[in-house]
Amino acid sequence: MKNHPLKKIVTYQKKNDPVGIYSVCSANAFVIKAALRRGLQTKTPVLIEATSNQVNQYGGYTGMKPKDFKKFVFDIAKEENFPPENIILGGDHLGPLTWASLNEKEAMEEASKLIELYILAGYTKIHIDTSMKLNDDDNNTTLSTEIIAKRGATLAEIAQKAYKELLKSNPNAIAPVYIVGSEVPIPGGAIAKTDNTEVQVTKVEDFKATYDTFKKAFNEKNLNDAWENVIGIVVQPGVEEKDTGCTEYDRNKAKDLMNSIKKYNNIFFEGHSTDYQTKKALKELVEDGVGVLKVGPGLTFAAREALFALAFAEKEQFKNTNVKQSNFIEILDKEMLKNPVNWQKHYTGTPQEIALKRKYSFSDRSRYYMPTKNVTNSIKILFNNFKEGVPLNLLSQFMPIQYTKIRDGLIKNKPEDIVVDRIVNTIDEYLQATNQQKLWI
Repeated sequence: MKNHPLKKIVTYQKKNDPVGIYSVCSANAFVIKAALRRGLQTKTPVLIEATSNQVNQYGGYTGMKPKDFKKFVFDIAKEENFPPENIILGGDHLGPLTWASLNEKEAMEEASKLIELYILAGYTKIHIDTSMKLNDDDNNTTLSTEIIAKRGATLAEIAQKAYKELLKSNPNAIAPVYIVGSEVPIPGGAIAKTDNTEVQVTKVEDFKATYDTFKKAFNEKNLNDAWENVIGIVVQPGVEEKDTGCTEYDRNKAKDLMNSIKKYNNIFFEGHSTDYQTKKALKELVEDGVGVLKVGPGLTFAAREALFALAFAEKEQFKNTNVKQSNFIEILDKEMLKNPVNWQKHYTGTPQEIALKRKYSFSDRSRYYMPTKNVTNSIKILFNNFKEGVPLNLLSQFMPIQYTKIRDGLIKNKPEDIVVDRIVNTIDEYLQATNQQKLWI
């Protein structure tokens, strides 16, 4: 049975060869299409992950169960002629988070079903996250690493059993690899972040305690096979996206943490919330031992930027005409105001400041509203209005990079291709950092 392709990252990293992979943490169709299209062009594998609140046994906020999300991704891959063997599907923050209001027994039962469905559907990169308190945990004490690891091992045991079940129908199924630990915000972003919030780099002793405690918990359940497939530990290297950008990676502040990973020959670090880091910072993260760079809002932000740019061009092109306009910008905001649950706890300030954040925050809470019926209908009108192409003078004004690419014959003057290519601009910064072409099968 062949090894998981992500295990190659460990091998490369331990040879001081800075190879990693970026992880697409998004269910946005434009984003997934951009990742697959660029992956095919550059011969690089594509890692796509769904979070536990996004895709679960009840549909999550996308309405998709694990098998549905897999079909969604692979249908786009078929359209793009992307080879399926170079798609890696992952589950992010799989654990009891969505059911943290329940007592441990009930919450862990739900988490067990969640991870079982991910494995049976063929997801092979599994982030086990049991770091959150449950209803019957003591509110007055910190959740111990021992409890976190014990619950994590319980879920790993479920995953291993599910994998054995999967082998009955698919004898060639690759064994899943695991990521453990969670020194990051909950999936979807922290609550009411401010630009003054200081991000603390994980302490070396905390990283070591996580590693040792998880290893012990796995051994106590005789999960030696599973532990051999633990390839990464989530740490906080000092990065975080926020409304006006990000906390940038400072390798000097993370020096002790990054040096500590060199003493382990079987794991790398996984970095969450790497959105909006500079190309230099992304490259340094991989050089310093981060094997997986998670990105989500940074990609949907680029998609939103492109759609806004086309909407501005539309207003100019069809001003004082009888052509029905999409009113995309206004309709998106209307949908956000109609159902504020996905942004209200995250955006603070005056009414004017909050209004600007709904549109332009780097945290990009607007991504939750892109799949709504009114927004998707608006996008259809927008694309239809430019079905013959965007006038080059307007394209030069609002999307100069795509204007140049169209003039050079690198992309077509079609609205969807223009949106996809704007996302590719961001993807290319990650590809430059990861050298993940070495993982292509």
